[in-house]
Amino acid sequence: MSQPTPDKKPNLFQVIASVLASLLGVQSSKNRERDFKSGDARDYIGVYIVLVIALVVGMIILVNMVLPATS
Repeated sequence: MSQPTPDKKPNLFQVIASVLASLLGVQSSKNRERDFKSGDARDYIGVYIVLVIALVVGMIILVNMVLPATS
């Protein structure tokens, strides 16, 4: 009798890739199913928050580099 193998939890790289793909709207249904079955919501929410903060900070830096400071 073979025991069904438990779903393996996605590693950090897979979580980051899934969050980036979902932000861009190109998440595959296979990965989405894996995320919902074996992923922990806290991991995805944490990575999402960090990526959004990095995006906002990056945009602020880019705008400050492009536009001259007016003081």
